[in-house]
Amino acid sequence: MSRTAPLDLYWYLPTHGDGAYLGTDERHRPATFGYMRDIAQAADRLGFKGVLLPTGTRCEDAWITAAALIPLTERLRFLVALRPGSGTPSLFARHAAALDRISGGRALVNVVTGADPADLAGDGNKLSHSERYEQTDEFLTIWRRILSGEPADFEGRYLSAQGIELSFPPVQRPHPPLWFGGSSDSGIAVAAKHADTYLSWGEPVGLLAGKIEQVKARASEAGRTIRFGLRIHLIVRETEAEAWAAADKLISHVTDDLIAEAQHQFLNVSESVGQKRMASLHQGSRDKLVIGPNLWAGFGLVRGGAGTALVGNPQNVAERLREYQEIGIETVIASANPHLEEAFNVAELLFPELGITGEASNPERGWDLEFGRGPSALSPARSSARAASAPQETIVSKLPA
Repeated sequence: MSRTAPLDLYWYLPTHGDGAYLGTDERHRPATFGYMRDIAQAADRLGFKGVLLPTGTRCEDAWITAAALIPLTERLRFLVALRPGSGTPSLFARHAAALDRISGGRALVNVVTGADPADLAGDGNKLSHSERYEQTDEFLTIWRRILSGEPADFEGRYLSAQGIELSFPPVQRPHPPLWFGGSSDSGIAVAAKHADTYLSWGEPVGLLAGKIEQVKARASEAGRTIRFGLRIHLIVRETEAEAWAAADKLISHVTDDLIAEAQHQFLNVSESVGQKRMASLHQGSRDKLVIGPNLWAGFGLVRGGAGTALVGNPQNVAERLREYQEIGIETVIASANPHLEEAFNVAELLFPELGITGEASNPERGWDLEFGRGPSALSPARSSARAASAPQETIVSKLPA
């Protein structure tokens, strides 16, 4: 992909709660609907293409939250996580079609097979790792047929369907785009067969390039082409020193005991190959967190899912993103703690380097937590006022991706 091609940049809705630090309840910010609304509206007007809503037993329901936010936003797309083992293909096909219709074609679906046995058991799914991917394959076969208007009669090992017709089709045809991530051979096989976008966590460019080529080859064997997305955190400040200081502050409450507990979970309990790849980048050591130019693995010390961040000034972070573009990345799903304030930092500092524009780029309009009704948000005074007026929060150690 060309370095000059525009990136699609998405943001993240922390429907499990948010925080200024990792590994502590200090400055905790609960996942109230009002807070999710504030983040979504900020992302919409700042120029983010969409937001990812995670799924899991510790999250607010992604579908209901997205549906409630649709009339409060104008352009924002909603990438809603779906766990195949938690419902039937026909039910989720109706959910996806309805969300797509009421949003005017702004729905996207992120398929999450799941890797935490305890969390999966909470949804009644006790299948093994390989069985879950077999189930996901059957699920997506039926789901895609229903939404495409094709005959959906199917009899599989885990799922069956007979005579299902969708009365109210989606706006996007044949169906809202499917996103999928999975680093195991089984996960890559399902992605190659069904996904429109393959999503990967922020591994070093050289390591990720090999996986992208593997997915491309498998998709080609299936007669398909596939897009590629990156899930990563961004810590952007005006200077390199400020950015790295912010990264250090983020983990300032993390204890050695908490690191050991989290690493045990990632390496010995989680069944995710991708999670183990994340953990191997730093090996649970505070001294091994810088794993590439501007690439920091501090999130992965105690946080499940996306464990790396690009840290630096706007120019350097933009250059690192262009390096990911060169290996085929077209979309980035970014996040940072806390998500409301950091959405502004990313938009105001990084977007100009990437050629992304939004309403916040218009100084005549201005921006603050009153969404344009106060003084200009593009001044230093806005930044300090925003931080002072925002509710305070924290983040817990085991969060969805």
